[in-house]
Amino acid sequence: MRAIRVTSAAALGLAALSLTAPAASAVDDKVPALVGTATPSTIAPGGQVTLSLSGCDGEADAFSAVFGLVKIPPGGMATATVDWDAKRGAMYRVTYTCNDGRQTTSQLTITGAPPTRTFTPRPTATVTRSPAGPARGGVGGSQGGMNAGEIAAGAALVVAATGGVVFVLRRRSSSRQH
Repeated sequence: MRAIRVTSAAALGLAALSLTAPAASAVDDKVPALVGTATPSTIAPGGQVTLSLSGCDGEADAFSAVFGLVKIPPGGMATATVDWDAKRGAMYRVTYTCNDGRQTTSQLTITGAPPTRTFTPRPTATVTRSPAGPARGGVGGSQGGMNAGEIAAGAALVVAATGGVVFVLRRRSSSRQH
């Protein structure tokens, strides 16, 4: 029984080793390794990241769920804008695909704060306000107007309340007469 277990374990180990051997021998020393880079690797939603891929002779693609597909020219770089709705604190994978089909990945981390936006101030204008008089209040933005159904329901409530008051007063006055 023990011999069967040892033989099975040895056969499984030999099978695993034989599966990895072709992959190791298929590596050609003449093909440069692909290295994809996203700079900066930590970025805020809405920020721009520079993508580059070394080891690829032709055009390449870079893809991430946080910015979509971007074409990288041969030996060059490309920029991508991170989506504003990117989850803060999350890590996204960037997949680089060379024109010969080889792929590599890098990580892009989203920071917790949005990037600072450039602000161009508007020309200032002088505003004169009069402090006299009451504050002008409104109904807020929650009321858009009434329709015929609401008016009818309100009128029915007023009629019912008036009828109830009349009924109670008549009943009181009739009970006092006896």
